[in-house]
Amino acid sequence: MKTLYLLRHAKSSWKFEDLSDHDRPLAKRGRTDAPLIGQELCERKVKLDLMISSSAVRALSTATLVAKELEYDPEKIGVQEELYRIDASSLLHFAQAFPDEYDQVMLVGHNPTLTELANMLVPEKSIANIPTAGVVGISFDCSYWGQISSENAKLLFFDFPKNYR
Repeated sequence: MKTLYLLRHAKSSWKFEDLSDHDRPLAKRGRTDAPLIGQELCERKVKLDLMISSSAVRALSTATLVAKELEYDPEKIGVQEELYRIDASSLLHFAQAFPDEYDQVMLVGHNPTLTELANMLVPEKSIANIPTAGVVGISFDCSYWGQISSENAKLLFFDFPKNYR
């Protein structure tokens, strides 16, 4: 059994007009929502073997805040530049190449890619949009990451901060 968590970065700030999109930090709400969703994942007994984040500041900040709530060492977060602008099909191939010793992996990234990937994997549970700090949990009835597909996928949950406000 393999489990993939798709976490969209928390709300980012548009205050700093001189910053590139890649370098935008989290907004105040994002700095509140990320730990909240981390606590909810903790309540769900999520135990990560691996966390990989986009290199964008808002994604890595979200990953760090969630990791702390899950007692996952933030120093062990893998940072991948390619996750910043990857498309859903390429992201699926990226996930299919995970080392098989990891059973529970979280990807922290961006829309529309994460929503598109979730819908590719579990099309019968169509998600219109994963909001900021939203997370989708998908389990796969297989032993190897290379085998993950819509054929063996099951939606475990779709959660986001507004569920708690």
